[in-house]
Parts: sequence; structure tokens; C-alpha cells
Amino acid sequence: MEKITIRATQNPAIIKFEFSDFIAGHGNHEFKNIDDTANSPLARQLFFLPFVKTVYISGNFVAIERYSIVEWADVQDEVAEQIANFVNTGGEILKAVEGEAKKKLPVTVYVETTPNPSVMKFVNNKLLTKTVAEFKNIDETEASPLARELFLKFPFIKEVFIDENYVSINKYAMADWNEVTPEVRAFIRKFIEEGNTVVDESLIKQTPAAEKQQEEYFDNLDTTSQRIINILEEYVKPAVQGDGGNIAFESYDEADKRVKVILQGACSGCPSSTFTLKSGIENMLKDMLNDNDIKVEAINA
Repeated sequence: MEKITIRATQNPAIIKFEFSDFIAGHGNHEFKNIDDTANSPLARQLFFLPFVKTVYISGNFVAIERYSIVEWADVQDEVAEQIANFVNTGGEILKAVEGEAKKKLPVTVYVETTPNPSVMKFVNNKLLTKTVAEFKNIDETEASPLARELFLKFPFIKEVFIDENYVSINKYAMADWNEVTPEVRAFIRKFIEEGNTVVDESLIKQTPAAEKQQEEYFDNLDTTSQRIINILEEYVKPAVQGDGGNIAFESYDEADKRVKVILQGACSGCPSSTFTLKSGIENMLKDMLNDNDIKVEAINA
């Protein structure tokens, strides 16, 4: 009889249900809705629960991301029991697909330069993560097998930043992008083609910056801070992401009208970041908030 162990993750919306043995072979599987579950009877069964948003199956666990209509504390035991009953009565977790081990995902990776000459952006044709992930060194890569392998393979890599469908890599001066870009691009493409995990979002550490992206945090902010976040999200972040970086709200001080933002990826330490903030973001906030005393301060992640 299979016994399921419940494990919390750094993401409060995601919880893991661990098995005593591996259930997914060497692959990992993500199901975003019931229409995606042709190869997983278990995932199909779980989507009949109205609060299930996404199902991940990898290694020895099933991870489930919930909608905010429930709290895990209220339903996790019932879900664990349902998974155990499904498996113990002969239900299939994943259907075996003939030739699956040899099947490669159709992957395209193209390269974009960024305003930061030390950073190159590798854009993929599929979603890699829904949660921003930044790794300053190999010791921080528990949540990203791809980042770990990049640090091991290429000694010139200084930092790895992964968001949505791209990987931004910051290098040391010892290497020239003109010489190493083709090899890095080929490595990333092969890694993804083989079905390896790029980012395990359930393992991403809940940093203060990440916590500030939660709905609960936003709801407790003052009106001005909420407006600033909405402006950054709608008008600034898309352009910054296009350059291989990310910008996140840190704080707003009503007394001295100071807005602090966190720069990540290609924007972190970028020579053009200060100019961009002062001439672009600061002026935009002054105009849209109708307050000429607004000041912007950038913090490198």
C-alpha cells in the first residue's frame, strides 16, 4: 500500500505529495488543464477538484498548484488520501508511451543581445518558468538543474537568470560572447530537448522580493504603492524583460517620495540602468502619479 507524504514548498500555492519510489522515470511532466492529461490518468482525476490549477509530476512526487479559493491546510489531507486511493486501486500515474525515452521536444533557441555587454539572452520557444529565478552561483541552483549544469559546464558564467521563456547569462570578462555563444546556445537547446527540468518552481526560495509579488502583500499596501506596482508591471517590466532583465517593486517612502526598485538579470549592474531609470521610469512615475517630487532608487539584486 502506497503512503503519501505531504511536503510544503517555498511557494505557498504549491504543495508536494511524495511517493516512496520514483514515479516519473527520467522525465518531468506539467499539466495546465484537463485537456492536457491524455498521458496521465492521475492528473486527469486531480483536475476534477475545482481548486487545482496546475499538476506537476516528476521524480518521486506530484506537485499541485492551487487557485486561491482554498488554503492547503484545509484540503491537503483529503488530496493525499485521494492520490493514495487512486494508486492503491491500480490507477495509472503516467501512461507509457512507446519510444518516449527517445522522443525529443521540438525546441528552438535564439540569441538576443542586451544593453548590458556582459549579458546574453537565450530565448526559447516554450515557457520555462512562471516564477522569476536568479542564481548568483552554483550553490544557489537547487531549484534549477539547468542553471547548475551551466555553472558546471562553463567556468566563465557569473550569474544565471531565468524568466518566462528565456535564460539570461552574465559572464566574467575572461570570455568573449562572440566565441562562446554558439556552444552555450547548443547546450541549452539540447538540455531542454531531452526533457530535463529547467526550473522546479516548488523549490524556489521564497525571498523577500518574491514574497512581495504575492497577492496578499499587494492587498496590504497603500494606494500609491499599488499604483506604482501597476505602472511598473504594465509599462516598464515588458520592456525590461525584452532586454533580458526584470524589475520589481521594493518599497515606497511617502515622507521623501522615494521609490526603490530591484534590478535583476541583464539590468543588474548594467551601465545603462541608472540612465534608464532616471530618464524613463522616474519621469513616467512623476507624470502618471502627478507628483514631481518622486525619486527612483535602483537596487541590484
